Amino acid sequence: QVHLVESGGGLVQPGGSLKLSCAASGINFRLFAMHWYRQAPGKERELVATITSAGGRNYADSVNGRFTISRDNVYNRVYLQMNSLKPEDTARYYCNTIRQGSSYYGQGTQVTVSS
Repeated sequence: QVHLVESGGGLVQPGGSLKLSCAASGINFRLFAMHWYRQAPGKERELVATITSAGGRNYADSVNGRFTISRDNVYNRVYLQMNSLKPEDTARYYCNTIRQGSSYYGQGTQVTVSS
C-alpha cells in the first residue's frame, strides 16, 4: 500500500524559506515520478512541482525560480525547498504519486506565509 507522509510546514514571514519533506513507502520509489500539489482555502488543488524518476524537474509558473524539488532515492524522500515565500503561497501542500493508475496523496502539511 502506498503511504506518503509530509512534514516541514509552518508559519513563515514573507521572504522567508521552508523545506518540505515527504516520506514514501509501498512503492519502488526510484521508479516513480513524484509531485507536490497545494490547495488554498476556496481554491482548487494545483500542481506545484514534479520530479521524474530520471530527475527531470518541472514547476508551475507561479513558483518557478523560487521553489526547488529534489529527491533522495536512498531514503525514499522527496523535498520541496521554498524560498522567497509570498502570502499567496499559503496553502496546504501535498505529496503525490501515481501507481497503476491510482493517484495517492499524503495528509498534507500547512504552509502559512504571513507577517
